[in-house]
Amino acid sequence: MKEWRSARVALIWVALAAAVGVPIAAAAMSPLLAWRGPVYILAGFAGMIALGLVLVQPLLIGGYLTPLSAYRGRRAHHWIGGALVVAVVIHVAGLWITSPPDMIDALLFSSPTPFSPFGVIAMWAIFTVALLAALRRRLGLRLRTWRMVHIPLAIVIVAGSVVHCLLIEGTMETVSKAALCALVLAAAIKVMADLWMRRKRATLPGESIARQ
Repeated sequence: MKEWRSARVALIWVALAAAVGVPIAAAAMSPLLAWRGPVYILAGFAGMIALGLVLVQPLLIGGYLTPLSAYRGRRAHHWIGGALVVAVVIHVAGLWITSPPDMIDALLFSSPTPFSPFGVIAMWAIFTVALLAALRRRLGLRLRTWRMVHIPLAIVIVAGSVVHCLLIEGTMETVSKAALCALVLAAAIKVMADLWMRRKRATLPGESIARQ
């Protein structure tokens, strides 16, 4: 039994590493990098890492990354959230340095590229969640209120990030990119469904007592 659990834990982490690492490794071998400057390449890979972190976040909060406890999973979720903000900042700053007019158009939602608005929306949602998380105690946000704010923003982050990535035709390899995006969506849907079921079960005793 212990050997099976150890193998299961190892399989989970290997699968996660492959899901995030394979698309990045494939992008690193793209011939398109030969025509890109170092700042642009850094910005691009920061965006890829950010997408990988978007996959990790729901897995942590859902408790799927054993052997992390629920408490350590939540703490790691907070730290990964900070890393996600840093990755997005590097991504945007690098693109700004390489092409300020394009970034201005993107931020003003006037860019001709179809992927830009989705990335900008996801970016502002990430910054909003990070800011509210940092100010949560000062604002006195209760857990229920926090979830009511955080979950819709998380949906925006996941949907915006996935569409943004899928619409970009760049250094990322198509199949591995699509697989990573599919996993991001699946993880988010799974966690939200599980959280909904947990809250539903938690209300059952109260409802039965009220009926009696």
